[in-house]
Formats: sequence, structure tokens, C-alpha cells
Amino acid sequence: MEKTDKDMELMEQIIGLAKRRGFVYQGSEIYGGLAGVYDFGPYGVELLNNLKQSWWNTTVRSRENWYGIDSGMFKNPRVWEASGHTKGFSDPLAECKKCNTRIRVDKALEAIDVSADEKMDESEINALFDEHRTEIKCKKCGGHDFSPVKKFNLLVKSNLGDFTGEGDEPVYLPGEACQGIYLDYKNIVDSMHPKIPFGIAQIGKAFRNEISPRNFLFRCREFEQADTQLFIKPNENKEAYENLKKERMDWHLSLGIRKENLRLKQHNNLVFYAKDAWDIEYNYPWGFDELEGIHDRSDYDLTQHQKFSGVDLKYNDQVTGEKYTPWILETSMGMGRLFLAVLSDAYREDDMGDSKRIYLALNPSIAPVKVAVFPLMRNKPELVKKAREIFDGLKGLMACEFDDNGNVGKRYRRQDEIGTPFCVTVDFDSLEGKGVTVRDRDTGQQVRVSENELKSYFSERISA
Repeated sequence: MEKTDKDMELMEQIIGLAKRRGFVYQGSEIYGGLAGVYDFGPYGVELLNNLKQSWWNTTVRSRENWYGIDSGMFKNPRVWEASGHTKGFSDPLAECKKCNTRIRVDKALEAIDVSADEKMDESEINALFDEHRTEIKCKKCGGHDFSPVKKFNLLVKSNLGDFTGEGDEPVYLPGEACQGIYLDYKNIVDSMHPKIPFGIAQIGKAFRNEISPRNFLFRCREFEQADTQLFIKPNENKEAYENLKKERMDWHLSLGIRKENLRLKQHNNLVFYAKDAWDIEYNYPWGFDELEGIHDRSDYDLTQHQKFSGVDLKYNDQVTGEKYTPWILETSMGMGRLFLAVLSDAYREDDMGDSKRIYLALNPSIAPVKVAVFPLMRNKPELVKKAREIFDGLKGLMACEFDDNGNVGKRYRRQDEIGTPFCVTVDFDSLEGKGVTVRDRDTGQQVRVSENELKSYFSERISA
């Protein structure tokens, strides 16, 4: 289904809300910003942490034989040589000769329904690009005259330990976070003695020298990845792979993302390390696009690192007595992409009362603020005192906010945009022991709840 102007306007509205309500800011904004780099604000970091915690609880804590790590960002340069990134981790780049705007050729071809295989060398993709050159326009000036295609490596170089800048072996920032898992595989085996199948999980930073960062948090130069690697016996991948795809889809649905906005799609062109690859795609404002990758990497990674390091990375099976190189099933998700999917899916506009409102219909379990507490009037000390008492009683149990800025109607609208599922208003009846008013974000309905029942009332609804 083609996207309309209204769909693309939604993207601008989401970006505006993210800035206005303290979810996401442009990186280095006071200096004009830095393309592809974003900062998470007060509510953004709470939402992001809730998403990470949900992922960690589901991936590591609730499963036996799964282990979490946090590997160092810098790695021996040979890691990236062994992984194939120094040679195979590149995007095809061309530059408009008129205005010097750079384009990713594979994405430009994809936009006109022409597929460019990732395994193509420069001559092959140049031939394909030349064939369709007149169909591709520069987004800035509309021209068709581009430079020859060059393969542009995405790894970001660092001068760590090279104080002259003349070192023969550059150190890179991680192009993907998962390499730390392969490097610690032997340590996990030696220290934890896991029985196969077993998994290792990590949330880590990655950096890519993207030619054209785009679509807000979707394609950035600095981002976080939530990765898992499931180590299995060779050729025992089929059932485990199917189970993994279902588990990951179920988790996204558990966040409250609507089923119709998610789908599984198999890759036609595989990257250099994959035996099979599927994406969980989300229906972003511009259409379905990758949210999470699920890859069958066979024994590629451990074989490569064993070859380049000279260290035996085979697994000694204590049950069968066999010794073999495990196969790996991977899941890899950009946290920024998940964050954007959750915001997009929760964004709502409706009419409530005599005005339009915008609200985020976030699952209460991931909402940055669970409960906001108001005094009906900020200039009545007795109401403020009572509201403070209720706030103090709740804040240690859940993420709460005390709000007395503006009239109650404006506070409701502000909390709606933050995605706060419940608001508590303390009025004069509250001072007489008649409970407080609890308002539901999605329906606007209000109920009276006694003060001593508030904790159980919210705990039940937030956990559900």
C-alpha cells in the first residue's frame, strides 16, 4: 500500500512530539547538530530503559542457559579482518556532479524497484547503475549526472593508541555490537560450563559511517544494538530457527505494537555471513522496513575467529563426547528502530471534550511515567500537602511525577503526550477521606479510588 502525504506528515508530528516533550533531541543541536546522532531526553531515556529491561528480562532472566555480557567497545583490529568487515562491510556510493550530494546507490535502485545484490563488486553495480541512471534523480537538485559508484566502507576509524596517526593497523569503533559475543564465547564456555544449546546476549553501541543518515532514529551513525547469539549443534538449526522467529515476534506484540503493523520477511540477497536471514519489519510512516534481523550464521563467525586467532573455539560436548564448532542463530535489533516503532505505533489523535488531543497509547509497562499526581489547585497548601503525601507513597514503587503546572486540563494534555496511563487528582473531598480521582489516559474516564487502595489498583493495571 502506497504511503500518502498524510502518512509522511505523521513522521514530522512524531519528531515534533519527541522534541517538545523531552524524548529525543538532535545531537549537538546548539552547534547546528550532527547528522545521524541523537540524544535521548528525560522521558526518552526512561522509555528506552524500559524497552531494554523488557528485552533483558525476556531474553536472559526468564530463560535457562542464557548469559548476558557487556563487552568492551574497542577490539583488536584483527577482529574486523576476521569478521569480514574490513573488506565486506560497505555501501555503494555515488555523488551528484552538479551539487555534490551523495547517494546510496543500492537504495536509489531499490526506490525504482531494481534490486542490487550486496555481493556485487564495483564494476557490476556500476553497470546496473548506468543502465538505470536516467531513472534516478538527485534528491537535492534533481540532476541525473553522477560520479562512478565506489564501495564505501562503513567502519569508523579511531586513533586509539596511535598518537602520531601513522599506525599501520587502524583501530575501529564497533561496526556491530555482536562481535564481542563471539570473542567472549570461549570465556563463557570455560567459566559457566553451559550445555548446548545456550545463548549469549548483549546490548551494545555500534557506529557506522553512513553515507546518508535518514528517517530520524531509523538510520543513524551512532546507535545501540540488542543482540543474541544462540549456539547450537551443527545442522540442528531448522526447528530452533522457527522457534526463534516466533519468540521474537511474540515479544514485539507483548510491547503493545499492533499485529497488523508487523510482518516477517525473508531476505532474497544474503550478506556474506548468513546462511538464511529474515527480518521482522514494522510499518513505519514511510512503509514496512527492518526492525529486527534474525539470521542463521551457520559456523561462519567462530570458524573465522578460530582461523585468525589460532585459538581452538570448538565445543566439547560433555553429553555425546563430540567436539565441534557450534552453529549460531542470531537476533539483532537496533534500539533506536524499536524506539521509533513504539512511538509511531502509540501515536494517536482524537477529540476529547471540546478540543483535539494528541496522546501516546503506550503499554503501561513501558511508559516513562506510570502515574502523575496533581493537587486540584496549586495555591491551596492543604491540597498540595495531601498530593505530596500520595506522590511520596507511590514514587518508590513505580515511575511517578508530581505535576501542578497550569490547570488540570492542561496537565492532562501534557501527560497524555508523555504517554502517562494514569493521573491522580487530589481535591477537597480527598481531604475528607473520600478518595482521589483516577483518570484513564486512553478513555478519559474517571473513577474514585480510596487512598489505601491506590498501590494495588495501579500495580494490577500496570502489570496487566
